[in-house]
Amino acid sequence: MGKVAIYKCGDYEYNRVLDTVAKVLDDIPSIKLLRPGRVLVKTNLLKLNKPEDGVTTHPFVVEGVVRYLQGLGHHVLIGDSPGGPFNPVILKAIYDASGIASVAARTGCELNFSTDSIDVKPQNSKLVHSLKLVKAFTEVDYVISCAKLKTHTMMTYTGAVKNLFGMIPGVTKADYHLKLNDIAHFADMLLDVCDYVRPDFSIIDGIHAMEGDGPSSGDIRELGLLLAGESPYELDHSAAKIAGLSNVPTIIQAEARGLFDQKDIEYTNITPEELTVLPFRLPGSTHVNFVKGRIPKYVENFLLDSIRPYPMVKKDLCVGCGICARNCPPKVISMVDHKAVIDTEHCIRCFCCHELCPEKAIGIKRHPLHRLVFGK
Repeated sequence: MGKVAIYKCGDYEYNRVLDTVAKVLDDIPSIKLLRPGRVLVKTNLLKLNKPEDGVTTHPFVVEGVVRYLQGLGHHVLIGDSPGGPFNPVILKAIYDASGIASVAARTGCELNFSTDSIDVKPQNSKLVHSLKLVKAFTEVDYVISCAKLKTHTMMTYTGAVKNLFGMIPGVTKADYHLKLNDIAHFADMLLDVCDYVRPDFSIIDGIHAMEGDGPSSGDIRELGLLLAGESPYELDHSAAKIAGLSNVPTIIQAEARGLFDQKDIEYTNITPEELTVLPFRLPGSTHVNFVKGRIPKYVENFLLDSIRPYPMVKKDLCVGCGICARNCPPKVISMVDHKAVIDTEHCIRCFCCHELCPEKAIGIKRHPLHRLVFGK
């Protein structure tokens, strides 16, 4: 049985966070069985955000994990491959803005600035038979997924499993979006990455989570929880259950592939059933398919394709930085008179533009028939 620890932590007061991280990790006995070695703490940085934005894993949570591992004799490397270009200058700026540079200064741990990549061949993959990963992330003894609990415009939810997509370097991630724009296929790719990496344990920062149009433009939800587990699949199932998020593609696919069985989860402290949490608000890009099984499949597919939400530029907020155009996987965004213009006819609805826009200038537009067919 896999162990999942859930503890309350009401805010980001420094000592409270570090103490709660230690309690959460103390409940996962397998951590203490790891022989001292080199550990990657794979945090969630995404882009140039401050801790209070609720987009990145909070630096105090990361620091709690680092100090805990250092106390067990490990050498810790913190790293991520954020969205967009992947180079030392951008990494430094993001480490500084997110507070991770300060964590390294206080703890003496190492920050990754290497951008070299390596091709690997997963043995048990379902969909992806070759992966390009950040080379430095493969040269460690252990990997820890240190994630943030958020809704996600493409995948409904992001946590321990989705966080490992950042093992793939920079703009290479756009290639996967372009080739695997079917949500079920993209979920299987994420599971292939996670199954190859096999994090030794995972922790999720749910003190301030995000709902709505996450992972970067949603609203902060003061959930007040820290979660950790031996299995990233069990941990994500538990976090999504608390948040009232159903039909999460990675969780559905993980259970179908036999990567976890929710009946095997052993909660060491609080169970999801003991928590009363109003369901998280979903991104505008997701829906519950109320017509499934009620109409012919070809009609259902036509409806889904015709009235899927799509990204929309908010002209009054767009500053013409071009980040969306440079990072659009199918290259359907152009800059006209210093404003982004999206060719929605050829848009694959990956919402990378929405995710990476620093000005929150990309909204989500729903077809007028969407509410009629799918409900709220």
